[in-house]
Amino acid sequence: MKRIAVLASGGGRSFLNLIERRARGKLHCEIALLIASAPNIGAVQHAIDHGIPVVVAKASDVASALDAHKIDLAVLAGYLKRWPIPEHWQGRAINIHPALLPKFGGKGFFGHHVHEAVLAAGDQESGCTVHWVTPEYDSGSIIAQRRVPVLPGDCADSLAARVFAAECELLPEVVESLVTSN
Repeated sequence: MKRIAVLASGGGRSFLNLIERRARGKLHCEIALLIASAPNIGAVQHAIDHGIPVVVAKASDVASALDAHKIDLAVLAGYLKRWPIPEHWQGRAINIHPALLPKFGGKGFFGHHVHEAVLAAGDQESGCTVHWVTPEYDSGSIIAQRRVPVLPGDCADSLAARVFAAECELLPEVVESLVTSN
């Protein structure tokens, strides 16, 4: 069974979604590690509650933590640090982004900043993207996307809620595909 690590910087809703999918038999991998960018984030408590080891690491130490825990796939799920991903991890690390890349990606485009930019641009749709991690923000090859409409009267919160619902479906689907394909 493939071993994945989740990298998180916040509340850990996407991390918890993966844990719950695995518990329901919808995700066929071991969630073997959480790498947290800070010790006092919600994702750490989710890991503790589910018996998943936690490493709090600077971005420069992520690869060594993944290597030490014999991780097959790294899943960046709300990880807000720029990871200087070494070559041996390229093609083995994915990220979920709350927009339809290549639009609204790059440095500074995270969370509500993305949704506010989509609304300010007057776009009729948004969504989420899972892509391969590269040394540049949000520039890796796109693996999959899920589209959601921008509705009349949307604010950043309402759009964010629909995009997150799409993320909760797309990310586990991509992880499952990657861990069961080899």
